[in-house]
Amino acid sequence: MGGETVFTYGAPQLKFGAGAAGEIGFDLAQFGVRRVLVVTDARVAATGGPRRIADGMKAYGITAVVFDGVHVEPTDASLRQAVEYARESGPFDAYVAVGGGSSIDTAKAVNLLTTNEGELAEYLNPPVGAGRAPERALLPLVAVPTTTGTGAESTTVCVLDVLDLRVKTGISHPRMRPVLAVVDPELTMSQPAGVTASAGMDILCHALESYTARPYDEFERKRPEQRVPYCGANPVSDMWAEKSLSLLSRSFRRAVRDGDDREARTEMALAATFAGLGFGNAGVHVPHANAYPIAGRVKDFRPDGYPGGEPMVPHGMSVALTAPEAFRFTFEARPERHVRAAELLDPGMERPDDVAEHLPLAVLRLMRDIGMPDGIGGVGYDERDIPGLVEGAMKQQRLLAIAPRPVDEDAVAGIFRRSLRLW
Repeated sequence: MGGETVFTYGAPQLKFGAGAAGEIGFDLAQFGVRRVLVVTDARVAATGGPRRIADGMKAYGITAVVFDGVHVEPTDASLRQAVEYARESGPFDAYVAVGGGSSIDTAKAVNLLTTNEGELAEYLNPPVGAGRAPERALLPLVAVPTTTGTGAESTTVCVLDVLDLRVKTGISHPRMRPVLAVVDPELTMSQPAGVTASAGMDILCHALESYTARPYDEFERKRPEQRVPYCGANPVSDMWAEKSLSLLSRSFRRAVRDGDDREARTEMALAATFAGLGFGNAGVHVPHANAYPIAGRVKDFRPDGYPGGEPMVPHGMSVALTAPEAFRFTFEARPERHVRAAELLDPGMERPDDVAEHLPLAVLRLMRDIGMPDGIGGVGYDERDIPGLVEGAMKQQRLLAIAPRPVDEDAVAGIFRRSLRLW
């Protein structure tokens, strides 16, 4: 195995800092934009932030229309509704996404399907969809995250639930990466503690999974046209992951405990940005593959801090719930990486006699401290659900291919079973 000598790296332009969102009109003007659709959800819209951003564009001769119908945890149905709105309200020559990963991913799908022919299902990743690639260039997309976690502002991926199949999947292509990420920590100050905890676990797993991923040079050599954004762990993605973990070690618990801690909020926003710049190129693996069916097959779990009262398992929470067991499974492939990650995440923790337990225990300590459920049983699953969860996870071959050791159905079933109760 092996033979690859090339890794790739891509990232949007980045503007970071308090007040950065107030400069978006200027930034769009540099692209010659005159009419833009601002994509957000009702809860974020209620803060007034999206309207202030839209109004700020007027000074640069830009007309902005606000769409606030984003569905938290997008579905194929909600994406089609957003696309229909954009087609009826357009044409636009740019998009601005203001919100969490749901808003950013919705804007990515709208951008794709208003610039290219074909239906949504054609673009979904195999085996759920056909994996069709866009033939035409997309319009400029500016991503403005208001949560600290998803990293969607840095990536080429749009994630959604396919309702009829009860599975979460995605669309991935380099053209879907935003041209500009505007990360303004001031926009995250209203994020509830439960959302901060869940989104922060997404940051953590982005960093840990990219850092422990299969190295790029262990893959078979690819031709230029075969290269994909997720190329495996590499020196550049490693750097971002390490820095993100260091920031999380000192800011995550503080941000959940005190949402008014501006320093912690700023460091969490920076950690999310760094993790996104890393995993958006290296990729993620087992915890994210498992997360898709955990979220997609939800029964009646309703998390604190999320709007609408609908049953849902937030994405970051769904990723976290099997992470400790997943890292026990992957330890043997890259022991030194797992130990180093644990040391960065929890530098005050004494190394256990069994070093394979170091990273799982560090993650579990954090999960308990920030109020995560105690396993997939805590969000409503039991032993009878495991076959369906395994089926859903095994459909995420794009992610499982990045795991540092081979993953089969028995391995995934064991991870789910041991994750029914984590403590």
